[in-house]
Amino acid sequence: MADSKRPSLEVQERPERGSRETRRLRRSGLIPGVLYGGSHDETVTFKVGQRELRSVLVDGSALIDVKIGGEKPVPAIIKDQQIHPVRGEVMHIDFLEVNLDEKIGATVAVELEGAEDSPGVKEGGILDQITRELNILALPTDIPERILVDVSHMDIGSTLSLSEVKSEAGVEFLDDPEETTIATLVPPTVEEEPDIEEETELVGEGEEPAADAAEGDESGDEGGDSGDSE
Repeated sequence: MADSKRPSLEVQERPERGSRETRRLRRSGLIPGVLYGGSHDETVTFKVGQRELRSVLVDGSALIDVKIGGEKPVPAIIKDQQIHPVRGEVMHIDFLEVNLDEKIGATVAVELEGAEDSPGVKEGGILDQITRELNILALPTDIPERILVDVSHMDIGSTLSLSEVKSEAGVEFLDDPEETTIATLVPPTVEEEPDIEEETELVGEGEEPAADAAEGDESGDEGGDSGDSE
């Protein structure tokens, strides 16, 4: 069932097969993809405009209504994406049709908030985000766009684990709450300054041979002068 609050994506069935045809699609501004599960007995291959797909992805919704040709829209989640390593563009996308009444596993991005208010950050500490995605279990309609984690209380040397993060209603974390570290706040890196006395000693040691050489030169010069005087 379509929902006016969810983003909608209209795609076309894709008869093209093979890597050559796929490259041709991309050159014409179309992205290949597949939809599987739910009411479809077999995997449906489709193509969609790059601009239209980008617009839906930017929206950030976990649940999308996918409409194939003249069929009615079906609720689906993104199961996988292939991203170009240089341009960062989507090369291929997989959708999974879901039942809105059944909980499913999903991966959701973690976003830290309140870093500017953290006492440790104010003192010059470095906030390091360890976990960027979490595995959850929820109804498709309850899957959040992202999981916000408050770090405004963190001091230098503190560690924030998943056990300290409160989940939203209807969302269950599947990762180990004690073993999953979300973020740490480490002391600032201090560069050691060289020891001035040690550096002075090294410079002095390096200059001694030059001084000896200078004395030798003076001695040689004197000898030369006496020879000329004779």
